[in-house]
Amino acid sequence: MRIEIYSDVACPWCYIGKRRFERALSAFTGRDGVEVVFRPFQLDPTTPTTATPLLPRLEKRFGPGFRAAAARTEEMARSEGIAIDHGRALAVNTLLAHRLLWLAEREYGAAVQRDLADRLFEAYFATGANVGDRDTLASLAASVGMDRDRVSRFLSSQEGEAEVRAEIADARALGVDAVPTFVFDGRYAVSGAQPASTFLQVLEQVASEAGAEKEPTPADACVDESCAI
Repeated sequence: MRIEIYSDVACPWCYIGKRRFERALSAFTGRDGVEVVFRPFQLDPTTPTTATPLLPRLEKRFGPGFRAAAARTEEMARSEGIAIDHGRALAVNTLLAHRLLWLAEREYGAAVQRDLADRLFEAYFATGANVGDRDTLASLAASVGMDRDRVSRFLSSQEGEAEVRAEIADARALGVDAVPTFVFDGRYAVSGAQPASTFLQVLEQVASEAGAEKEPTPADACVDESCAI
């Protein structure tokens, strides 16, 4: 089974959704036959490449009530065992981070890409790191076993940029307008940071239908806790 997760490093619900999905996957008896791949999506491609404090930017965009919503999200993250601190986070364009995730899957495989996604989310939301900084990204890549010199050369070039931009455009063409969105075997799309029980139910349903003659069709999207454009 192949699962593609459309997400953005700057989306707190993508971080929460990843943790919930992984909890479901660990309870799924067929987990050894599941491949999980992250696909790029940018909530705000106009975000500057120079990092600035995240919270004032989001308050300006969504209004004064955003701070209370952010606090609820942070509490939800704590209940999942992860840290999100909007006050510490830095807003920065995530295209460079998505390119690094693209390289990780292409040259190291899906498992390393998944580990890197965790490090990127943690860096962005918990430690206040600048995920638009090449040296920071190279260090994160090295921490999951990627070759630092190769990563530094890659990030200093335009390699993979056209491919990542094309994947983002493809996602929008497919109708992805909120993240996280989980696509199971090209057959079912589940949007939002759903409870682990929901993810487990979908995993079991897709597995039970494996090999059946059925035209792939998009599922009813479960829209809940997600980040929208």
